[in-house]
Amino acid sequence: MLRRFFTSRFYSNYTIFNKSSGNGKCGVAVIRVSGEKTKDVLRTITGTDEFKPRHATLKALKDSQGQLIDNGLVLYFPGPKSFTGEDCCEFQVHGGTSVVSALLSALNDIHSVRLSEPGEFSKRAFLNGKMDLIEAEAVADLIHAETELQRKQALIQAEGHLSRLYQGWRTKLIRNIAHIEAFIDFSEDENIESDILFVVQKELFELKNEIQQHLVDGRKGERLRDGVRMAIVGDTNVGKSSLMNHLVQKDVSIVTEIAGTTRDVIQSNFEINGYPIVLMDTAGLRKSRDIVETEGIRRAKQCVILSDLIILVIDGKKLEEYFGNNPIDLDQYRKVYLHKLGLHDDILHGRRLMTIVNKVDLMTKHKSQELEHLKTLAISCTKVFRINDVVGEITDHLKELCGNPTAENPHLSQQRHRFCIQECFEHVNNFLDNYNPVTEQDIAILVQDLRSAVRCIGKITGQVRTDDILDVIFRDFCIGK
Repeated sequence: MLRRFFTSRFYSNYTIFNKSSGNGKCGVAVIRVSGEKTKDVLRTITGTDEFKPRHATLKALKDSQGQLIDNGLVLYFPGPKSFTGEDCCEFQVHGGTSVVSALLSALNDIHSVRLSEPGEFSKRAFLNGKMDLIEAEAVADLIHAETELQRKQALIQAEGHLSRLYQGWRTKLIRNIAHIEAFIDFSEDENIESDILFVVQKELFELKNEIQQHLVDGRKGERLRDGVRMAIVGDTNVGKSSLMNHLVQKDVSIVTEIAGTTRDVIQSNFEINGYPIVLMDTAGLRKSRDIVETEGIRRAKQCVILSDLIILVIDGKKLEEYFGNNPIDLDQYRKVYLHKLGLHDDILHGRRLMTIVNKVDLMTKHKSQELEHLKTLAISCTKVFRINDVVGEITDHLKELCGNPTAENPHLSQQRHRFCIQECFEHVNNFLDNYNPVTEQDIAILVQDLRSAVRCIGKITGQVRTDDILDVIFRDFCIGK
């Protein structure tokens, strides 16, 4: 395994420690230790290294001078049956700042024991073969998960479902490389099946289609991991900021009767029914000579370009005035309105658009009923009317944008994975485009594409990697993980 080449003296000769529970005061704090000096740590802190594995023992914890730090629980996890694969132990103590600080200082005084770097416990677990790189990244996602669906997706990957999918592809590639190389070396001896090259072609076409389906997922997993970007846009004074405040259920945007109150992008992170949202209130889109407002309008349009879902807010009173006694044609009005706002097809192309008519309380009863017949989402932010319907329609969009992660169909959730899988697909596709099992031309050269495809998958799982990639991945972990 390549792991042994990356296991430096820095990682193998030092025992590390850190607080693995949350920051701040708490009822119980957990201090984790991992490395070959774990038993020395136990003797120094507790006076003994005789602990029954994976059983909690109440002990007096003392520093090197014999001063009592706290009475706490001690657990010992001998390697390799531990999180990191090394000898590990945990101290569970009262979570006061002074207690934790005293224990950390006592650990730091022990020879060849040092404070861990961010993610170093997980990095050691990876280097010792306890998890692959996908599972390690999933642990970080699980720590940072803020919604139920983020937790579900991270847990599916942490349990190895995505790893098994990619390892299955890697196994197929290696098997077909072996078939081709066997044909090259032994076909003249007639010990190889005559149709082996056609079997290879069939299997690789199936694999290519499987990889392609995996890639054409609408970035559902990445949206679920990073949050769905939603921009509220419209004319000035149509109720965008009021809608923003109702959705996030707090006053994040200033609301006044003065047109153009919002001049910058106001962003708030929250969740709707388990889906993570990055909601942006934007400046009203109109022609302006004010340099500050003009910059706000430019930023608003940039938000639209970067959004997954655009919420277009229309003033119901102006909508009624536009049609007068004629029937409302919402599609016609929307086209005129978007043109007026400067939101042309090149900006909106490929983006979901959700239309809301606000200020329905100012419309005549006849016209408001007309909107109901058109099945238009007509609301009143002032009267707090049908706000729950807005949440319901947003949820429907979110289900389609993010999907529902399952163990049977794990999603791509990291841009790094997507790049590697895309590159893998291109190598397999290039091989098949040039491969001819009848003429057998250049198959010894073409097989290099399959080797490159195997390497691409290895980059994801960590079987092929550089220290630079590892540093980027593990630095995003919390300190004691």
